[in-house]
Amino acid sequence: MPKLLQLFLDNQNRPRDFHVKAEGNEAEIYLYDAIGAWFGVAAEGFVRELRNLDGVETIHLRMNSPGGDVFEGRAMATALSQVKARTICHIEGLSASAATYVAAACDEVEIADGGFYMIHEAWTLTLGNKRDHEHQIGLLSKVDDSIISDYAKRTGLDRQQLIDWMEAETWFNAAEAVEHGFADRLLETDRSQNRKRAQWNLAAYQNVPAALTDQPPPEQLFDRVQAERRLALLERR
Repeated sequence: MPKLLQLFLDNQNRPRDFHVKAEGNEAEIYLYDAIGAWFGVAAEGFVRELRNLDGVETIHLRMNSPGGDVFEGRAMATALSQVKARTICHIEGLSASAATYVAAACDEVEIADGGFYMIHEAWTLTLGNKRDHEHQIGLLSKVDDSIISDYAKRTGLDRQQLIDWMEAETWFNAAEAVEHGFADRLLETDRSQNRKRAQWNLAAYQNVPAALTDQPPPEQLFDRVQAERRLALLERR
């Protein structure tokens, strides 16, 4: 199964959140979801909501995302780079794959203590003859090059170092993300809260840190609504 499709399918039943809240001169966008029209936030909806915030002075992008579609992420990043408002990305749990260059498009990036930031090479699925596959190899190389340019612009790091990290699927903890320039500063919050926020099924990735896998699967998490319904049924008996 293609890795991107696996990521979406693994998380299709996970509680998610995408909403916008504006008050006064500031607005908040909550991107607690995968990126892409399949089982996630579509760029069209994200950009439309962003355009509706015309007139605010500061936009806070609150993020906990396992990534998703590269071109949907590119559209989101482009829209963020064009707004007049000051943009601040708060990585409150996870920023992986396509989510990282959405974050990189913001003026400032902060990451919660206990959060993670992951970069890797672009993925795709190809069907066809050898010319079709050769064409996709060329396209993937161009996509990777554009992503590397974004990371290099934000971090000031050597391109070859970024290439090596992407080839290895590298996961940075919060301190490392700040050290290497992917984030500007730490956002101090309760570690246990970050751990709860980062509960994504990340089996599609290869090198996921134990801190993100050593937790109960989504179907075993406490469901308050379901528990209240069961209690109500028992009380009727």
